[in-house]
Amino acid sequence: MNGFDILPLAVGHMIGLGAIGSCLGVGLLGAKYLESSARQPELMESLQNKVFLLVGVLDGAFIIATGIGLWFATANPFR
Repeated sequence: MNGFDILPLAVGHMIGLGAIGSCLGVGLLGAKYLESSARQPELMESLQNKVFLLVGVLDGAFIIATGIGLWFATANPFR
């Protein structure tokens, strides 16, 4: 077994674990945002800006990992 045989497994892990991490992060972030906005409704607008910024960063990391994984899967640079 060489590196070419386990490449699909590595790509699947890269995309799958990135998706799981991103989903958990967005879920926890949304839950904490709702909790904090229920406690202090006057801070909702400033918190909402920060939540959208952090959701974009979390999704950006997943999209980059997906792009790199698909690049490895289609144009294998190790051949």
